[in-house]
Amino acid sequence: MKWLDKLDSKFGKFAIKNLMLYIIIANAIIYFVIFFMGRTDIVQFLYLDTGKVMSGEIWRLFTFVLLPPMTSPFFLVFALYFYYLAGNGLEHQWGSFKFNFYYFSGMIGIIIASFITGGISNATFLNLSLFLAFARLYPDYEILLFFILPIPVRYMAIFNWLYMGYNFIFSDNQYRILIVFCLLNYFVFFGKEIVVSTKNKKRSHRYKAATETYVNSKNYIHKCEVCGITDVDNPNMEFRYCSKCNGHYEYCIDHLKNHEHKK
Repeated sequence: MKWLDKLDSKFGKFAIKNLMLYIIIANAIIYFVIFFMGRTDIVQFLYLDTGKVMSGEIWRLFTFVLLPPMTSPFFLVFALYFYYLAGNGLEHQWGSFKFNFYYFSGMIGIIIASFITGGISNATFLNLSLFLAFARLYPDYEILLFFILPIPVRYMAIFNWLYMGYNFIFSDNQYRILIVFCLLNYFVFFGKEIVVSTKNKKRSHRYKAATETYVNSKNYIHKCEVCGITDVDNPNMEFRYCSKCNGHYEYCIDHLKNHEHKK
């Protein structure tokens, strides 16, 4: 994306390096405060609530990404480890500025969706967009699920796409809007690549189908331009293309050097 490269050259010096590390540390600290110090009330001050934002609690536009997953300590370690792995992998591939752009544009998407629906939000879908981007760039990378079972991330990504597709179909409009806006950053970065890849696959399938149809219809693969013998007539016959003929003309071994060259 040339436009993003231009932004990087102008504003790259302002990028926050190791952004995901800082967010993970903040998640861990807040989790400790909530579950080990008993300050569950802190959640009420951090999640994204557009109604309260309009009442002056502007900090909620930023603090919702600091809320950790509300789960057991064991699963928290797994989740935070994977968030860091995905963020660090994306930053390594793109550089700090582009990763910052991806992350903050994802935040903006969730904020817009929350204002449209009037609902409350956390960073769940934002982290999901990180995972999908990571899986796109590193499809064969293996994750130790629960630190035991190795699974390539592409399979986990497929599961998440199916899960979101199911929810998009069967959930209400509020959920649909949230899904669409949380994935805007993903399609900004990978949309063109997906379209080109899809077209190339379709073109490849059409070519393969046409080739197979052509081969099946003529019932042979090789045919001599002079005598007309084919590999079906004589399976042991050798065939070659003539390098001196202007075009792709094939001859049996008997006529390869004994024919009039086509110009």
